[in-house]
Amino acid sequence: MLSGKNKYDLFEEFKKLVGPLGFVVEDSKEINYGLQFIVKKDKVSGLVRIYESKKGVRIDFSQIKDLEFLNQIETLISGNKSVQSKNSRNKAVGKIKDIPSSLIGVDESGKGDYFGPLVIAGVFVDEKTSEILRAIGVMDSKKLSDKQISELALKIKSTCPYTIVAIGNEKYNDLYTKIKNLNKLLAWGHARTIENMLEKVDCQSALSDQFGDSTLIEEALLSRGKQIRLYQRTKAEEIIAVAAASIIARDEFVKRLKQLSFKYNLNFPKGASKKTIEIANQFILLHGKGELAKIAKLHFKTTEQII
Repeated sequence: MLSGKNKYDLFEEFKKLVGPLGFVVEDSKEINYGLQFIVKKDKVSGLVRIYESKKGVRIDFSQIKDLEFLNQIETLISGNKSVQSKNSRNKAVGKIKDIPSSLIGVDESGKGDYFGPLVIAGVFVDEKTSEILRAIGVMDSKKLSDKQISELALKIKSTCPYTIVAIGNEKYNDLYTKIKNLNKLLAWGHARTIENMLEKVDCQSALSDQFGDSTLIEEALLSRGKQIRLYQRTKAEEIIAVAAASIIARDEFVKRLKQLSFKYNLNFPKGASKKTIEIANQFILLHGKGELAKIAKLHFKTTEQII
């Protein structure tokens, strides 16, 4: 239904398409390489972006978190041929039944933690192992204690093929300096994890949590990874494969944070809080600010708050 040749044409076509059906489009503004705006209907709203490049113009709904609202909008443009909301091998899904039973689940840990590495894990599951994981209580790691995570991680590793990509703080800071975008860094890590899993298993599908521009992971994949169908979904941890990956990633993050704490004789806390600033100041007094890159993610605002 949408065939705009540039971002402005596409924006106007989108408004004309959704307006008569009760959707309100407002707060449009220019962004790098495109436009962004808010779409509302009743009490639900979401952020939509239109990107324009040499490859053409495309519309991105990755910031819409309400799945029902997302499905309503995507259904409206499902007949579009020349401008696609998602690449044909990079599919956004809302309903669990739309996701294959055999797939690689990918998730990360440490993204919101000032201290410690960024860890991405991949886990391959099929119908048989999915049932086993459910039986042992695998769920989103955010709902589990560190002890439960540690116990479940061992069971998952003995049941399913898996891989771990751990980006230590020095490497993380170096990558962030070059990439200058957290979502692109995350996409790079997710893509490496998928590629590593494809060395271990013959699989046609992978599922990741949806963050940023939905094409970021696909563009970071190498030739082998580009052959699979990449699914992205908000709250992907509801799917057992991603839940398992979240547990393994968090377990590895916690272990590595404890190793840093032991190495420097300081109890590095998770997250980014007043306690984080306090411990960071202690670390600097003992080791100097130049050493901070070895234990922390320097682009966090926390760095500016350190004495």
